[in-house]
Amino acid sequence: MILPIVEGHGEVTAVPILIRRIVAQYAPDIGYAHVGQPIRAKRTGLIQAGGLENYVELAARQTTSSDGILILLDADDDCPRELAEQLLVRAKAARPDRAICVVAANREYEAWFLAAARSLRGKRGLADDLEPPPEPESIRDAKGWLASRTAQGFSYKPTIDQPALTNVFDLEEAHAARSFRKIVKDVVALARLA
Repeated sequence: MILPIVEGHGEVTAVPILIRRIVAQYAPDIGYAHVGQPIRAKRTGLIQAGGLENYVELAARQTTSSDGILILLDADDDCPRELAEQLLVRAKAARPDRAICVVAANREYEAWFLAAARSLRGKRGLADDLEPPPEPESIRDAKGWLASRTAQGFSYKPTIDQPALTNVFDLEEAHAARSFRKIVKDVVALARLA
């Protein structure tokens, strides 16, 4: 089992879909990926001293030593690699008996949708001629970018649209985003442990 710790309300529903899609596409020999009910944590709670450790402890109580814990948060303006490395050191210190991976989506989760924008044409009210920006992970407000490219009467709502778009965006196109390549690598590694 992989138990996610996520930051946003939309990710609570979207991340299990994403994990299952990644395993199905990149590690089909594993079969169905069992994903635990994500634990939602505010970003400040993950960053502050003791906060991350408390969430990791909570996840460890819901898993066994053969399960994995995936921590996913938005990097916002932080360097995704540095943020993930710092949090991983703390998480592993808190529970060295658990397989733990940390992914910081560069800027935000929705940057992965921007990278795969062509595959989202016409979905959830998005424009039929949607094109990815040249550097999808450089957009500070990916949610706003998506919202500005919806038809009149539509708006981007993370709790509704994030799971729906996660279910249909092209994973190969999303590889244009470096942080997406990281989550694919980490999810496959955790799935192979279970």
